[in-house]
Amino acid sequence: MAAIATQYQYALRGRGISTLRLLLPSGLVGGWAARRHCALALTLGSLLSGCWLAADPAPPPVVDVPPAYRAAAGVKPHAALPAPDWWRAFRSRELTELVERAQLDNLDIAAAVARIEQADAATRIAGAPLLPLITASGTAQRSGANGVAPTDKFSAVLNASYEIDIWGKNRAALRAQEFTATATRFDREVIVLSTVATVVNTYFQVLAAQDRLRIARSNVNAAVRILKVFQDRIAVGTASGLDIAQQESLVAQQRASVPPLDQQMRQNTATLAVLLGEAPERLHVRGGSMAAIGAPRATPGLPSDLLRQRPDIREAEAQLAAADANVENARLALFPSISLTGQGGYVSAALSTLFVPASAVYTIAGSVTQPVFDGFRLLATLDQQKARRTELLHDYRKSILSGFADVERALIAVQDLAQQERLQAEAVRTARRAYELSETQLRTGTIDITTVLNTQRTLFGAEDQLAVVRLTRLQAIVSLYQALGGGWIIPEEISDRARTRRAAQSQN
Repeated sequence: MAAIATQYQYALRGRGISTLRLLLPSGLVGGWAARRHCALALTLGSLLSGCWLAADPAPPPVVDVPPAYRAAAGVKPHAALPAPDWWRAFRSRELTELVERAQLDNLDIAAAVARIEQADAATRIAGAPLLPLITASGTAQRSGANGVAPTDKFSAVLNASYEIDIWGKNRAALRAQEFTATATRFDREVIVLSTVATVVNTYFQVLAAQDRLRIARSNVNAAVRILKVFQDRIAVGTASGLDIAQQESLVAQQRASVPPLDQQMRQNTATLAVLLGEAPERLHVRGGSMAAIGAPRATPGLPSDLLRQRPDIREAEAQLAAADANVENARLALFPSISLTGQGGYVSAALSTLFVPASAVYTIAGSVTQPVFDGFRLLATLDQQKARRTELLHDYRKSILSGFADVERALIAVQDLAQQERLQAEAVRTARRAYELSETQLRTGTIDITTVLNTQRTLFGAEDQLAVVRLTRLQAIVSLYQALGGGWIIPEEISDRARTRRAAQSQN
């Protein structure tokens, strides 16, 4: 019977990627001696279950890991990965405070922590069959009939039962739940990373709305100033009512652009409050300008680093390991189950003599249960678990490829948006120079209204577009950090400092 065993191991398959493979002893399936031993040791059911179990074919390599990112040309391949507290690279104290508050108070993160506690409890439940089950019972009984004196019976019994996990079925179930608990921890880190990225992006949207509001109000003042020039000129007969109407239309357009921007700023502030786990009425964001935000340059490292850095990939790997353990558990359920039971205690007709040596009783029993025919339920369960493992293997491969694609897209966006911001800033400078010249010539009366209107619209649009491009570039940098999985390990000192700050605020 020692030959009838299964062994799971992790096999490294190319570039350090772990895949799961089932190995069976070579003498189990092939060879007349093995078949004869199996036939003598087991019933027809064990022949159907144990001897017919062949090893699964080895799975293909998970993915082909590229040596470097295509969009990372010119970057040192072994450059350091982003720091865990990567958001500090934007050099905003308020942003750092908001991120620390979100890490402590975000409700999605709190729910993920509760799921970890549930998974840990489920792990303890899965490990319970590996230990004996011991129960104690006590009874007091009186029985009688008409004309017969009643009789009493008292008992105090300790019962114990234990399933010998000779094949490792219960250990496989425990291992599956342990991997599931590990996956819930990585799921929490996925939520933390997503929450932090959302907080940073929402804060940048607040700053962008503030910048665009300042630009819109400045443009309103500039348009009003030009309108005053036309009003002065019409007083002396050098301007027409059409000139006034056209400039008034431009002023109205600029004023109409203010309320939507104010709406964006206030709504994003409310969104930020929910991310911090508090009511919007209690959150005050000072904000500022995107010009004060640093634009760090994140180094992507090697694609192979992504396999250990991204929590979603680590979560998919843990789920795959749990599925492999479930396959082992389903396979071993086809083998015999050996159980031991014991009972010991005292039984007496009188309570006073219950705990005397003469009242002691005990029983010890052993049993072997072998599935013979169950309507192919166990085999179907095994096939189901195998299919589930195959599904999770494909999900794991997809998560790796998606991670590579996320980094490539983020690198491309960061590079192209940096160039676009430089070009847009140059467009703003030239548009402002043209506008200043047109305003000077307007005061001297050497330019027409059409040219003035065109230079105003060009400058106003270019300034607003520059603010949008800056926001998009900063969000692309955040996407790159998120794609690299940076920050999913939260340093203890950050949490301690945040708790200290919160305690000081509560005392005030």
